[in-house]
Amino acid sequence: MQNLSLLFNNLYKLVLIFIAVLVLNACKNTTSEAKTDTSEEKIIQPTPKMKYGYDYNLYQAKEFKIKRGDTFGAILERNGIDYPEVYTILQVIKKSEVNIRKLKIGKPYTVLYTKDSLPKAHAFIYHPGVESYDVIQLKDSLYANKVKKPVRVVELQATGVIASSLYDTMNASGYNSNLTYYLADVYAWTIDFNRLAKGDRFKVIYTERFVDDSISVGIEKIKAAYFEHRNKPLYAFEFQTDSIKGIVDYFDDNAKNLRRAFLKAPVSFSRISSRYNLKRRIAYYGRVKPHKGTDYAAAVGTPIMATANGTVTKASYSRGNGNYVKIKHNNTYATQYLHMKRRKVRVGQYVKQGDVIGWVGMTGNTSGPHVCYRFWKNGRQVDPFKQKLPEAKPISKKLKNQFLTYIEPVKTQLNCLSFEEKKENIILASN
Repeated sequence: MQNLSLLFNNLYKLVLIFIAVLVLNACKNTTSEAKTDTSEEKIIQPTPKMKYGYDYNLYQAKEFKIKRGDTFGAILERNGIDYPEVYTILQVIKKSEVNIRKLKIGKPYTVLYTKDSLPKAHAFIYHPGVESYDVIQLKDSLYANKVKKPVRVVELQATGVIASSLYDTMNASGYNSNLTYYLADVYAWTIDFNRLAKGDRFKVIYTERFVDDSISVGIEKIKAAYFEHRNKPLYAFEFQTDSIKGIVDYFDDNAKNLRRAFLKAPVSFSRISSRYNLKRRIAYYGRVKPHKGTDYAAAVGTPIMATANGTVTKASYSRGNGNYVKIKHNNTYATQYLHMKRRKVRVGQYVKQGDVIGWVGMTGNTSGPHVCYRFWKNGRQVDPFKQKLPEAKPISKKLKNQFLTYIEPVKTQLNCLSFEEKKENIILASN
């Protein structure tokens, strides 16, 4: 009897274990099925398409251009936003950097609409220029932000052989037209760009700024250049001589400063229409009369620059000179600028080399628009092209070795450029 009772107990335990196993398996299957069902019901979200800080999957975007007579308020009202809301939005804009008081005709803007059965304008994005854009949120949390686009600075190379002018050569080669003016500034004291010879040639290493990868927002600087003028080679290397004051100059490959005390000309890219000539026959007078100046023909309104630092001693008008300015540079040198349309300086004012002192005109005795540039040395008018003009302060001995070490690889880079190469290789300089 005892054996039967023991056997019954063992069978009972086996049945309980079997039932427990069945229950566990059932739970596992149920959980697995539940997981499977959950994964099948999961909704796959589209990849965000971010632009201007918004996911374009959630909005409908429409592009427009500012038309004559458009105002910010009128644009919002056309998009179903009533005046009270417009006023509230304008109060938010007032506290930001965004300026929408004067929308420029032709400039693009974008309106983002909600994807509802009745679409509503949600945001206004305006592009006043290529370097930034304005974002104004019109619904929910109102705000206005000016967003600056990331700028990429790249190092470029330009080379060419002069056929007619530096500007024409640059344009024909597809370079940024402003590179002409940057290069002219580097060599303003050593090369007269009004007298370039056919066959003169150049190589330039420079940096240019871009947004949206391909839109140029200007040349940053010229790093180094080589200009061969009338078979005379002239290198130029940018170098900072004072890190505290941020003073940067250009030096040749022997560490000689390219800057001089006087610019070669008072106007950029004009032509010399008449030189210093003591026996010149002047058409206006119809007889031989000494011409003690150098005439630079240029369009009316062309800026006239002081060729050196100095103090204005005369800023007046006379029958012969028209509007004119005279500058004393030191006890040795003085310069005068005649026939201005208008003067910009006054007597006693200190001006720096390159400052605009007036604009080209036709006042006084003249038959065409130009500036007559006169040059005094020790109280006597002389031909500026025949003077050995003083140089700028040379590089310090302490920095000279540092400079020569710095330019060695840059000079090699210049020398390896061919004059026929086009602007193809772009080297990332910074982001």
